[in-house]
Amino acid sequence: MTSTPATPVTTSRLQQLEERFADIGDQLDDSPVTEALSVLHAIVQEVARQTSPPAGDLPATIGTTLQDVADLYLTAPPMSGEAESTGLPVGTAAPDFTLPDANGQPVSLSDFRGRPVVLVFYPLDWSPGCSRQLELYQQELAEFEARGAAVIGVSVDSIYSHGAWATVRGITFPLLADFHPKGEVARRYGVWRNSDGFSDRALYVIDADGVIRYVDVSPRVEHLPDIYDLFTALDQLTHQPSAA
Repeated sequence: MTSTPATPVTTSRLQQLEERFADIGDQLDDSPVTEALSVLHAIVQEVARQTSPPAGDLPATIGTTLQDVADLYLTAPPMSGEAESTGLPVGTAAPDFTLPDANGQPVSLSDFRGRPVVLVFYPLDWSPGCSRQLELYQQELAEFEARGAAVIGVSVDSIYSHGAWATVRGITFPLLADFHPKGEVARRYGVWRNSDGFSDRALYVIDADGVIRYVDVSPRVEHLPDIYDLFTALDQLTHQPSAA
């Protein structure tokens, strides 16, 4: 009896990503970020090749899987270094901004006016610390939602890197690309690492009126902030006076 060939679940999505990558590829200049995107592109192509069924009746032998890609952070080179910034002070009106999400749709901080926002500046997609930090926030998303808070991630990665990384990590909250002009929003929030070309690891809690009520810039870029301190800061918002 002839067996039914396995269906490549991700084929259409991979084709869409291929088309988007081709559209933007020629516009990227030579840089470590561009090289990293090219490597990521090659990984995705290899995953697609190994998980696609053969022309015959038997399913392909799966080599690299999406879980393997998701686990790349476990063997990725570590990042380290002391913080180069201190961030904006508590009580400052949070600078508004508009950045594209992983689907290329513009997202503004002002879109969330009326509810608390946890603004997460992180160095890079795919890095070890960032993978653990944002995956934790995804796992605890119900705790943020119970406090009425929206979580927004911001890094200098492109929308294409964000899209692939969010898919393999299962991240559903917005990841915004501070890609061009590179790091402009990180600079406005005073968390830019000029020596590395990405942001320090930093958290801002912004209240419903758009005022910064909590700031945490990690003392070292590899240091992950305590999520319970973040929950405490959100809980304290109910005792904060509204901005005039």
